[in-house]
Order: sequence, then C-alpha cells, then structure tokens
Amino acid sequence: MQAKAIAKFVRYAPRKVNQVLTVIRNQNVEKAFEILSFLPKNSTELVEKVLKSAVANAGKLKDFSGLKIKECWVGQGPTLKRMRPGPMGRGMPYKRKTSHLTVIVTDEGVVAKKSKKKTAVKKPSAAAEVKAVKETKENKNKVKG
Repeated sequence: MQAKAIAKFVRYAPRKVNQVLTVIRNQNVEKAFEILSFLPKNSTELVEKVLKSAVANAGKLKDFSGLKIKECWVGQGPTLKRMRPGPMGRGMPYKRKTSHLTVIVTDEGVVAKKSKKKTAVKKPSAAAEVKAVKETKENKNKVKG
C-alpha cells in the first residue's frame, strides 16, 4: 500500500528543501524522523510535517515501523516578485521562491524491480542429439553430391 502527501506553495526555496530530501530519500520512516530531528536546516520542519501527513494517510500514525519512504521530490512553485528600496529612489527587484513538496511512503519492505524471467533451457535427450547429428551429416552429403 502507498500513501502520499503534498505541500504546495510553501515559502521555502526548492533547492534548500532538496538538500534535506536527499538525506532521507529511500530510508525507513523511523530513521527519517531521527535524521530530521538532528539536521540544522530550517526546511526540516516542513519535510517532517509532510512526512507525518503521509504516514497518517497510510493509517499507521501510532506504529510506523514497517513504512519506508519510496519517493520524495520538490518542484518549484510560483515566484513572488518583490521590490526593495535602492539608491537614488530606485526600486531593486528580488524574488521569493516557493516550492511544492511531495512525499510517498509504502509499507512494502523492498520495492520490487522489474526482472527478466529466466526460462529453463531444456536439454535434448541423447537420442535426439544423435538424430540431429545424423541429419546434419546427411544434409552436408546432399550439398556436396
């Protein structure tokens, strides 16, 4: 089962949020909460909040021992354009970036990768091998003659 949580239009720069996400990506939820409690970044509060929401959406808020972070990513939201006073009465523009954060958790221990099915190769019996060899010899004789 998978559960998803999204935070949109959050006033954190996506680059700074992504620094936190790279640390907790593909971790167990317990370990992710532990890592987030010790990271010295402001965006850890946001990531922790969204991760808690994803765990709650999975229905395992009390016991989340079997959950793993399957995917987490951040995208850039709309940029807020602002002005700051500059020299000689001019306005100096600056931008406030926003981001959209998505976290997906799953209760499957290891996400199954696509694997090629190995088909068993049947070995021909001894009688079939002898027959095949005789046929090839006969074919060679026909070509020569």
